[in-house]
Amino acid sequence: MLLSKTLLKPWLLGAVTAVTLVGCGTTESASDGTAPEAAADAPFVAVTQIVEHPALDAVRDGIKDELADAGYAEGESLTWEWESAQGQPATATQIAQKFVGEEPDLIVAIATPSAQAAVATSDNIPVVFSAVTDPVGAELVPSLEAPGELVTGVSDLSPIDQHLALIKEIAPDTATIGVVYNAGEANSVSLVDLIEAEAPGQNLTVVEATVASSADVATAAESLVGKVDAIYVPTDNTVVSALESVLTVGADNQIPVFAGDTDSVERGAIAGISFDYYDVGRQTGDVVVRILEGEQPGNIPVETVEALQLAVNPAAAAAMGIEIPEAVQSRADMVFE
Repeated sequence: MLLSKTLLKPWLLGAVTAVTLVGCGTTESASDGTAPEAAADAPFVAVTQIVEHPALDAVRDGIKDELADAGYAEGESLTWEWESAQGQPATATQIAQKFVGEEPDLIVAIATPSAQAAVATSDNIPVVFSAVTDPVGAELVPSLEAPGELVTGVSDLSPIDQHLALIKEIAPDTATIGVVYNAGEANSVSLVDLIEAEAPGQNLTVVEATVASSADVATAAESLVGKVDAIYVPTDNTVVSALESVLTVGADNQIPVFAGDTDSVERGAIAGISFDYYDVGRQTGDVVVRILEGEQPGNIPVETVEALQLAVNPAAAAAMGIEIPEAVQSRADMVFE
């Protein structure tokens, strides 16, 4: 339960196509299995998402709502197609290839692996990415200020310094933190590099545990038992999709688990500082609208998200053997029980 204190003109006309399954991906369609049809001259937006979990789903919902508020309603004045790669980069590439063949007006790519697949596959269709930690490091754009060509989007780079400071504030005796991540995700590698750089300033030592798929997450978390005082889960799509495996290890071994996103706190991590990913989606949707209405994507600087929220979960903390200080709880934007 949440106890909250606050709580066109298309310049490239695409074809309207039926939705089909790609690889092991998941497709959004009408109840009869077909894509909702819009007017023949309606813009066509194709959305690819690396995996389904609450944060990325919120991004997708925010994009769709922003488009609707701008007058682009699915099935009426917009053709919308969405597919999930179910965590498989190879499937993300298949989805990107399928979308390019359908010639949409614009491709929206949620999370780094899907964005990399879309950018690598498309040479004449605009790509707007969202929830990408390091767009330059992922080689999506040459710079944030001047992305150029047909690519732009919204970055969700985590405030790692604040995350580590929060861990020390809640669990001041923490000297070693374990980080579970997928070394094959460019965004996660960038985050771990930041963690390694920031940790000495917080008197922390970092122990890494890498995974290749969600099936590896439990084993990776278990490998940290006896080696770390706390576990930190960054905004890694592979690990977040299997977060419960890490939480179980934390509770069974009295190791506090912290997260890089607030949705994971609702699911059972102790605390996290992050963005409202629905707002990230709304911000991304605004970029999409600007392009549909005539702006060149390469002229739109990559945007970042600045508004942060603190979420805490006292019940999860108790289950992992610690208590969240009142000073932290009193300033939390969200308290989950």
